[in-house]
Amino acid sequence: MKFLSTRGGEKVTGARAIVKGLSDNGGLYVPERFPQVSREELEALLEMSYAERAAKIIGKYLDEFDASELLAACEGAYSRFERNDPAPLVKIDDGVFMLELWHGPTCAFKDMALTLLPYLLRKSSDICGVKEEILILVATSGDTGKAALEGFKDADGVKICVFYPSEGVSKMQKLQMSTQDGNNVNVVAVKGNFDDCQTAVKEIFASETYAEELKKKNVILSSANSINFGRLVPQIAYYFSAYADLVSSEQIEMGEEIDFAVPTGNFGNVLAAYYAKRMGLPVRRLHCASNENKIIADFLSTGVYDMNREFYKTTSPSMDILLSSNLERLVFEVSGRNAKLTAQRMSQLKEKGRYEITPEELALIQATFDGGFADEETSVEAMYGVFEDVGYTMDTHTGCAMKVVLDWFEKHKKDETKTVIVSTANPYKFPQDVLYAVTGNDVKDSFKGIKRLRAATAMAVPKCLVELRDKPVRFSKTADRKKLFDEVLEFIGK
Repeated sequence: MKFLSTRGGEKVTGARAIVKGLSDNGGLYVPERFPQVSREELEALLEMSYAERAAKIIGKYLDEFDASELLAACEGAYSRFERNDPAPLVKIDDGVFMLELWHGPTCAFKDMALTLLPYLLRKSSDICGVKEEILILVATSGDTGKAALEGFKDADGVKICVFYPSEGVSKMQKLQMSTQDGNNVNVVAVKGNFDDCQTAVKEIFASETYAEELKKKNVILSSANSINFGRLVPQIAYYFSAYADLVSSEQIEMGEEIDFAVPTGNFGNVLAAYYAKRMGLPVRRLHCASNENKIIADFLSTGVYDMNREFYKTTSPSMDILLSSNLERLVFEVSGRNAKLTAQRMSQLKEKGRYEITPEELALIQATFDGGFADEETSVEAMYGVFEDVGYTMDTHTGCAMKVVLDWFEKHKKDETKTVIVSTANPYKFPQDVLYAVTGNDVKDSFKGIKRLRAATAMAVPKCLVELRDKPVRFSKTADRKKLFDEVLEFIGK
């Protein structure tokens, strides 16, 4: 399987795409075709463990990887999850299910890919004959940073530097990153929002001057964000796994179409669902859920992507994003894989903060995707309503998805298609906000919030979050977004 850039240029192997992260022209790597999963292969997934399912799906894209080695890597990665069940499916109502993706080492869905990415990157480096030290740069809105730090800490031949918005993550997310252990890690807060972090990191990747400076130090760049296909491909697997679990539990018949509702920020999670559909998974619709930064919802309605708008800080900070990088991959597909046109649109976005697709392209997108959003009040109402009705506790991002699903049901009262809501974080990562949603009580201290939320819900508290109270803060630096490369040079010079 070869991979091509959304903005044109030469094709590369999957291993090379993973090592590079971004193409030289700033485009995102996509597979030259979508491998198909037959009905027989889908049925075979029913009897497999999660690791076996993941290895089968990932192997269809990364065919240069040894199948037995890939399976062993998946088994090793997913053994780090609670009860060795990385992606349990929980029924919360007739026809409505939660796909819980937060049972990994950092309590967020990013663990589903970032526990495996170190293996994929090491193997890709071996295949490509890379001898240089690899520096992974990560822009995070909260969860990716911690998951990447945990996945790559103390990895041989790798250093990782994470940038996060200084005022744009939850207190618990900030603690997780600032107390990170490992001899090869660095964490820097950035003055600005997530888009500032992501733009600055992309500029570092795109700079030939910076590349030359790093080359002198025998260092090459790679990414752990979902712009890297190595981050995206493990996420495709859990959509297949959820479907297999629905069939094996007799909630649906094999071949029956289902919907997924996905909290949407950088568009990687829902794009993975789209890739699964293109591979043959019986998916009818993808409901994209935004918070008040509803740029995706507006785009799915109008075909206009316009960043010239107010930015909101919300209680679902991982979705406080206006520059949704992975949308480029979808726009590339509906343009008929027109790399020149995609490059022009991304140039317009950089220069003018907006671009527009054609009505025909929008119709192709709307055949599968729809978008909605929840403001602070309505997300709380959705979280409270479900907790009161069925006793299920969800985090703030999943609360936005719940609101969008409820809106869909209200508009389509006779719709009987089963819906899986992708739950992206453990509620204890946002204890104060979740506590307020389910009880109306407000506390300032995160650990008091954990204690009171535990009393209200009886949910088990993850050990990794409780331990944060006593861990020393290692990283407290704040930098200007224009000086991030200086931070990189200082870090690798250690």
